[in-house]
Amino acid sequence: MFSDIEVNDKGHLVIGGADAVELAEEYGTPLYVIDEMRIRENYRRLHRAFSRNYSDFQVFYACKANTNLAVMRILEEEGSGIDAVSPGEIYIALMAGFDPERILYTGNNVRDDELQFALEAGVRINIDSRSQLLRLAEMAPEGLEVSFRVNPLVGAGHHEHCITGGEMSKFGIMESEAPEVYSLALDLGLKPVGIHAHIGSGILDPEPFMLAVESLMDIAGRVHGETGIEFEFIDFGGGLGIPYTPDEEPLDIDEFASRITGLFKDKLSDYGLGRPVMCLEPGRYIVGDASYLLTRVNTVKESYRKFAGVDAGFNTLLRPAMYGSYHHILVADRPLAGPSGKIDIAGNVCESGDLFARDRPMSEVNEGDILAIMNAGAYSFSMASQYNSRPRPAEVLVRDGDAEVVRRRETFADLLAGQVVPARLLKR
Repeated sequence: MFSDIEVNDKGHLVIGGADAVELAEEYGTPLYVIDEMRIRENYRRLHRAFSRNYSDFQVFYACKANTNLAVMRILEEEGSGIDAVSPGEIYIALMAGFDPERILYTGNNVRDDELQFALEAGVRINIDSRSQLLRLAEMAPEGLEVSFRVNPLVGAGHHEHCITGGEMSKFGIMESEAPEVYSLALDLGLKPVGIHAHIGSGILDPEPFMLAVESLMDIAGRVHGETGIEFEFIDFGGGLGIPYTPDEEPLDIDEFASRITGLFKDKLSDYGLGRPVMCLEPGRYIVGDASYLLTRVNTVKESYRKFAGVDAGFNTLLRPAMYGSYHHILVADRPLAGPSGKIDIAGNVCESGDLFARDRPMSEVNEGDILAIMNAGAYSFSMASQYNSRPRPAEVLVRDGDAEVVRRRETFADLLAGQVVPARLLKR
């Protein structure tokens, strides 16, 4: 991503064949720009790497990363399934054209009405707790196929908030109780057909993932041995990372796939588990580097520090404020220019923590410049808000130089959507 920065004859940054500066001028800022072919290439690279090692392989895109309908349609065309974590994500996936059987619902702390929604939608339910199992069994038809999320004592991720395995995690059933819970499901008239784990997000080192695969396969082996359950699928979750800083190395997906599938097949043989479908739930890996956030510099300010103030804030891109995440930033007008000094890139939200970068080496930044914040495709717009009563930005999809609006820019009227003022408070 960092080595293949493309520029045109004007010296401007090019995204999906389109001039980033011209996109900002035409559609306004802040603006999310999504590169369609980058999404397709990322998906195909990952699917090819795993399926060449194990043909019964299925991707369930973790759509919490980015639920734009155009993004979802692209991945539906590519053959992906959907990892949904809420009824809203189930609804969006159905609206995007995914068949219910290609949607796996893995909620946590789930309400009864949410379980009922998932049942009526016809999606497969991945159970997170004994409580959820007991409540689901009361409303589910006899023989409903289910799976369980197991919490192996392995966790990894780019930030403690993104580690979803291990003893401090709220997710899944304990590995020690897995055989008992699967037996209980059988006693309750359900049909367990899958097992699932997810250890964290933003993983670039294969070793924690290898430990998670080994742990989950050992758990699956114990469950099979004690209950006789034959697994139709084994799902290792997602968490595959992308480089956010220029000095990070990308995941070698071919080597990663070879090692993971090799261990998987060995364990299948060791425990006599047959040939279940192997599943992964990538989100960030597929969409993370496929989008840029374009934002205009409106203020260059020398106070106690040097600031470049832009027309986006953490209401537009929360990750730096929430996780301390690094996003590489280019001046789209001259992306190949070298750094001329250090500067803080500050947003327009009324909070001291509204910073995209602190002491960032940058080329010269002038008022009116367009900054391109890279790797903004995952957990960016999906975490955006209307904080400070600022409407959310537009999104455009680019392919071969053509751009199409795939989410209109909100207006002030959208800030009031859904609000109702009691009649007694209306001005007379």
